Amino acid sequence: SIATCFADSLLVTAKKTPYDHQMARIQPVLNAPTSLHHSVPPLSLVNQWIGELRAIPYSYSMEWKTPIEIAHAPTADCKGKAVALYQRMRENGARNLRLVIGKRTPVSRRTHTWVEWTSASVTFVLDPTINWVAQAVNEIPENSYVPYYAYAGSRKYRASAATSLYARL
Repeated sequence: SIATCFADSLLVTAKKTPYDHQMARIQPVLNAPTSLHHSVPPLSLVNQWIGELRAIPYSYSMEWKTPIEIAHAPTADCKGKAVALYQRMRENGARNLRLVIGKRTPVSRRTHTWVEWTSASVTFVLDPTINWVAQAVNEIPENSYVPYYAYAGSRKYRASAATSLYARL
């Protein structure tokens, strides 16, 4: 199956990714059932959650931290902040969420993790490490937030440039 993603990429279903072993600790968060009540959290509330996580000082961790660990730690990295936001969004009824691993800018030396959320036909980049509020993808330069892999519940995806996929069809 194919899903869309930001930065002119398509997400193609993948059986595994290079991150699967590292992400074993957070699989229970990714695979947790969504809230029984489907509701769209107001953007103001989502921005509040992003701001709370953004306020946590940054410190890189080799290990993926769980939201419980982030809640009790004095620092967190992009992985931990994104996973905590992903969990909070799902617990509050949000659907169409993707935990994304990629590059924030073309010159980034390391990968970065953020959440993408599609609501009411608008896709937002939710990056509680860099930004204080959600950003609609049409407000972001197209060479920013380039996805490599994404996770949505138990589904895994790898990014494929839309132009190269269409060229093969």
